[in-house]
Amino acid sequence: MRTRDGDDGAPVIAVQDVEREYPMGGGTVHALAGVSFAVEHGEYVAIMGPSGSGKSTLMNILGCLDTPTRGEYWLDGQRVSGLSEDELAHVRNREIGFVFQTFHLLPRATTLRNVELPLLYAGVPAAERRRRAEAALERVGLKERLHHRPNELSGGQCQRVAVARALVTGPALLLADEPTGNLDSRTGEEVLALFEELHNEGHTIVVVTHDPGIGARAERRVVLRDGRIAEDERTGAVAPAASGRTS
Repeated sequence: MRTRDGDDGAPVIAVQDVEREYPMGGGTVHALAGVSFAVEHGEYVAIMGPSGSGKSTLMNILGCLDTPTRGEYWLDGQRVSGLSEDELAHVRNREIGFVFQTFHLLPRATTLRNVELPLLYAGVPAAERRRRAEAALERVGLKERLHHRPNELSGGQCQRVAVARALVTGPALLLADEPTGNLDSRTGEEVLALFEELHNEGHTIVVVTHDPGIGARAERRVVLRDGRIAEDERTGAVAPAASGRTS
């Protein structure tokens, strides 16, 4: 993954006057109404807002799962707001590591196989896939779980597998959607500690969440209301040094 040391001057995310409209019931819903902001290399940003604020729509655009009705989106120096579906799929695979609330692991595949999948889609040779997947799993503390399946892992371990899968392609952006939503408080704390370790290493992380506790731990909060940015502030949070994990 590219870090501060690999910064070429362009922000990881540059969003300019982005609008997203949806037809509904004979009318139009303005999910995003002119959003502009940037995320620099190595930042840890929480995107927050109440239900209906537009944060999920913005996440889909940042993740290249949707395109804006109007406005521009640049990802790591590449304009992606006008790309085709095939081109967006390529960008998603190479440039974005996703971490979802529900893990999205293949239930019958081993931990190693789950982490290898993005590399398989990218056409990476088998030996290289295995080497990189093993390294990613070691990074998240699951070196001894290579051949376990999701039903043999705890919720926290499943989310770590998802983080390893997100990291394995070396993407420009780690994008997490409510990453602790399916975890108990202790396990959620461990996952957030892992994010803080990754942030300390220089990874660019954007977390979409409604949880103010998660927002307070990011170094920056971007709050949406009614499809617009209502707040954009530094939190003063400083990630602690990396520590050992037990689960």
